[in-house]
Amino acid sequence: MLTKEDYLEGQVILIDKPLGWTSFQVVNKVRWLIRKQFDLKKIKVGHAGTLDPLASGLLILCTGKFTKQIETYQAQHKEYTGTITLGATTPSYDLETEIDNTYNITSISKDDIHQATSQFVGDIMQQPPVFSALKKEGKRLYEYARAGEEVEIPKRAVHISAFEITTIHLPNVDFRVACSKGTYIRSLAHDFGKALDNGAHLSALRRTKIGDFDVANAISIEAFETSLTN
Repeated sequence: MLTKEDYLEGQVILIDKPLGWTSFQVVNKVRWLIRKQFDLKKIKVGHAGTLDPLASGLLILCTGKFTKQIETYQAQHKEYTGTITLGATTPSYDLETEIDNTYNITSISKDDIHQATSQFVGDIMQQPPVFSALKKEGKRLYEYARAGEEVEIPKRAVHISAFEITTIHLPNVDFRVACSKGTYIRSLAHDFGKALDNGAHLSALRRTKIGDFDVANAISIEAFETSLTN
């Protein structure tokens, strides 16, 4: 069992983030559990790469002195699995907002779907979603979006090393993506719909890898709580 000194010196904790939790909530919960268990006034805990509340999967947490390594983990390639739903778009590019446009998908073939992935492999320019935590002139982009204000978002370079379709049950398309830091899978889903002369949004997302870390080795928040006392 790890001691108070172990956590203060630094630990890497792999959490399988549940749906509905923000990454910040996971950090707060883990910090509170450690403080409670060891009667600490404070301890540094941070995460290496935000996951949206509607996404599940691997979240790397660092404690104590290991928080200095967070940027190293953030820079590593990531892998995701998820579902793109064709035939409808949303302003947030995922299920955070309501559908704003619908499209007929009857003319889209499985070959079309598989072939469209090739446009997104390699170095590409991607526009982040307006419903994101990126800052422009000191404000989060989602603050502009929720206020109904239009804002120009510059495209940025990202690298996608793999984009494969795993299952097709229209309108849903399951996929696996391996990509660089800064890639928005929501934007990929939105752009994928455009590539098919249609519309699409992200309806499910799970982060499976960050560098050499795998979600198979991650634990739930409940399991972490149990590990502190056993």
